Amino acid sequence: MNKNTAQNIFSAFAETAGRRKNDTAVVYLGTQFSYRRVKDMAESFAAGLRHAGLTAGQKIMIYIPNSIQWVVAWLGIQKMGGVCVPITPIYTPHDLRYIANDSGAEAIVCADTNFGYVTSVLPETQLKKVIVTKMADLLPWWKRGFGYLFDVIPRGKTALDENTFSFRKLLAQYRKSPQNQPAVEPDGDEIAEILYTGGTTKFPKGVPFTHNLFLVSALEQITISKSLFPPEKNVVLGNAPLFHILGQTCGLATLLVGGTLILQPKINLDAALDAIQRFKAKTMIGVPTLYRMILEHVRLDQYDLSSVQYWFSAGDLLPVEIGRRWEEKFGRKIRQGYGATETCGGVAMCPVDIDTPPKSVGRIVASKKIKIVDPATLEPVKTGDPGELLVSAEHMVTYYLNKPEETSESFIEIDNVKWYRTADVMSLDADGNLYFVDRTVDTIKHKGYRVSASEIESVLQEHQAVIGACVVGVPDDKVGERIKAYVVLKEDIKGITGYELIKWCRKNLVAYKVPQYIEFRDMLPKSKVGKLLRREIRDEEQRRKETR
Repeated sequence: MNKNTAQNIFSAFAETAGRRKNDTAVVYLGTQFSYRRVKDMAESFAAGLRHAGLTAGQKIMIYIPNSIQWVVAWLGIQKMGGVCVPITPIYTPHDLRYIANDSGAEAIVCADTNFGYVTSVLPETQLKKVIVTKMADLLPWWKRGFGYLFDVIPRGKTALDENTFSFRKLLAQYRKSPQNQPAVEPDGDEIAEILYTGGTTKFPKGVPFTHNLFLVSALEQITISKSLFPPEKNVVLGNAPLFHILGQTCGLATLLVGGTLILQPKINLDAALDAIQRFKAKTMIGVPTLYRMILEHVRLDQYDLSSVQYWFSAGDLLPVEIGRRWEEKFGRKIRQGYGATETCGGVAMCPVDIDTPPKSVGRIVASKKIKIVDPATLEPVKTGDPGELLVSAEHMVTYYLNKPEETSESFIEIDNVKWYRTADVMSLDADGNLYFVDRTVDTIKHKGYRVSASEIESVLQEHQAVIGACVVGVPDDKVGERIKAYVVLKEDIKGITGYELIKWCRKNLVAYKVPQYIEFRDMLPKSKVGKLLRREIRDEEQRRKETR
C-alpha cells in the first residue's frame, strides 16, 4: 500500500489487491481466497447493500464469528461509505439491543445460528435490514456438504423476506459489474467504524475510528516485523477476534500490505497448530492465556511450528515464566505490546531488532506521544516513577459515542493538546521501555500503601502450580483493604495449600504486598476477549459483606 495515495480503508486494500491479484489474501477453514476474489466479493457486497436501500454514513453491525464473510462484509461496508459496528457473536439479545440502539445501526450481518436473537430485538431497535449467512456459505460445495453431513458445521433456521437477505445470494445477485458499483468512497477523516469496549463500566462504550486513524495505527503495527520478513510475505494466524482492536490492527491489517490472514471461527489448539504447519505461518497473534495453553498442550510436539518468526502477545501482561519457557522451547521470544481500543491499538510494542527487559511491554510507537503523570494533579512524574499514562496522537479518538460524562473524564486537554487518560498506572525507564504497573481502579489501599493487584497476580502465576490468579482488596476498617487472591490451579496439581502460596509470595514480595487470604476457584471471570474481570470478584466480595 502507498500511504500517499490511499484515502480510506477500502482504497488502501484495493490498491494492494491490484498488485497481488492472484496471491492468497485469506485462508478460511483450509480454503484459500485470492486478493482478486476478496475484492470482487467486497464490491458485490457493497452493491448489494446499496440496492437493499442502505446509504453512505449508515451504521451496519457485524455479528458473526471470524470468517471470510466477516472480511468481505467489513470491506464492503467501507466500500459503500457505511460505518461498521463489529460485535462479538456470543452477545445475548440484551447486549445486542443495547449496542444497536446506542450506535443507531440500521442493518446487521448475522449468522444463521444467532438469527433468532436478531429477530427478537428488531421491534425495539432501528434495525431495518438483516443479511444472514451460514458459516460455510463461501466454502466449496463439497466442504459444505461434508460439514453438514457429519454435523461439524452448526446450523440455525432463517426466514428470508423483503428486509432479510441471504449473504451468498446477495453476492451472486450483484456480482461485479460497473453499473452495480457504489460511487461513494469516504474521505479519510470520516468515521470508518465504531468498536465497543469490553470495559469495566456498566455499559460498553462506543469508540469511533476514522479511516486515517485506522490506517496509521494498523500499518504501524503490522509492519513492526518487517526486518524479519517483507510484509507482503507475512502469513498471520489471527487468533484474536476481528471485532476486537487486536484482531483488527494485527490481523485485518495484513490485507493492506499484501500478506495472508488465516482465520478460524473459534480457537481450537490442534486446528491452530495444524494451520501454522500447513500454511507456514510467519506470525501468530495471541493473548498470554493462549500461549500458556499451547505450552501445556499434550500434542504440541507433533506439530512443526518452525515457520513462525514473530510471536506476539497483547491483551494482558505476559507472565515472565511463560516468556521464559517459550524461549527455551522454541528459541524465539514472545514480543509484547500495549494498547487500548481508544488508542486504536498499539501504544508500545517490543521491537524485533533489540531486546527489551522481560517485564516491559515495549517502546512507544512513532505515531503516539505519551505522558506519565500523577493522576490527582496531572503533573509529570520523575523518570522511572509510576503514574497514570496519557496518550496523544495526530489522528486520535476524542470522544465516546453518546457518553458526554465518560468523554469528559477520559479525554482531556493540556496546553491545547488533547490527551486520552488510560487509567493505567505505567512507568517509563531511561531507555524508553514502558512497564505496566496496574489499573488505577484496581490499586489496593493497604495500611497506607498503594498495592498493585497485577504485581501480586504476576508473582502467583509464576508458581509452577498456578494457571490463573485474581487479586482484589477486601474492605477492612483497620487497614483500609486486606489483600485477597483467588487462584486457579493446574488440573494435574494436587495438595497445594493456600499457606504454601502465601509462603511463595513472602519470598517474592515485600511484606505489605503479601495476600492475607487465598481462595481456590475452578475458573476466573473473563471478558469476551479474555481479559480478567476483577470488578466481578469485587462485586462478589461486596455482596458477601452486605449479607453478613
